Amino acid sequence: MLTYATWQEPTIDFQVDETYKAALEVLRWSYQEYGDDIVYACSFGIEGIVLIDLISKVKPDATIVFLDTDVHFKETYKTIDRVKEKYPQLNIVMKKPSLTLEQQAAQYGAELWKSNPNQCCDIRKIKPLYEALSGTKAWISGLRREQSPTRQKTNFLNRDDKFQSIKVCPLIHWTWKDVWRYVSKHDLPYNPLHDQGYPSIGCEHCTKPAFTMEDLRSGRWQGSGKTECGLHE
Repeated sequence: MLTYATWQEPTIDFQVDETYKAALEVLRWSYQEYGDDIVYACSFGIEGIVLIDLISKVKPDATIVFLDTDVHFKETYKTIDRVKEKYPQLNIVMKKPSLTLEQQAAQYGAELWKSNPNQCCDIRKIKPLYEALSGTKAWISGLRREQSPTRQKTNFLNRDDKFQSIKVCPLIHWTWKDVWRYVSKHDLPYNPLHDQGYPSIGCEHCTKPAFTMEDLRSGRWQGSGKTECGLHE
C-alpha cells in the first residue's frame, strides 16, 4: 500500500480518457487501495459536486468531510442538504473546530478573519482537517491544475507533507468547462452562488465574486495577499 511513510514516486499509469480524464479510474484505484482509510475533504463547490457524483459510482457509502467553520454562506449549507437527499448512502461528516466563534473571539479578538486570516483558517479549517484525517492513510481533494499557478504541478497522487498523508487529486486535468458540462449533463445540485459570480466559494467573510475569470480564486481573501487557506500549501 502506498502511504506517506513508504512513499515512492508512483508508476501507476492512469489513462486520461475523454469522458472522465482518468478521474473515475483514479477513484476506483484509491478505494481499492485504501478502503475506509481514505476520506474526501469537500467544500461543496462545483468541483466537489462532480467528485461526489463520481465517488458515489465507486463507493456509495464513502465518507465525505465538510470543514464546517460556522461562517459559511447559507447557500452552502442548503447545497449540502440537497446533496444529502440525492446521495443518502454517503457518510457526510460536518467537522467543526474545537473553538466556537464566541470562544475564538474571546481568545483572539472579534472578527479574527479580518485581523489575522491565517490564524482563523488554522483554527477553523487546518486543525479540524488534521483531526478528520487522524487514523486515515489518504484523502481526496478536488484540486485542478487550471485553478491557479500554485496548483499547476499537482499530480493524481501526491505526498502531502502538511498532513503526512497521500493526497489524491482525480480532477487535475479537468477544465472549468469540463466541470460545468458534467454538472449540466447529469443535472446535479450545486451552490447557486456559482451563478452570481462566485467560481470559488469559501467562508462568507472571506469570499467575494471573482473580478477576473482568468483567476478563478481571485475572489478569495481580496486585498490581503492571501491566496490559500493553508490546506494545500
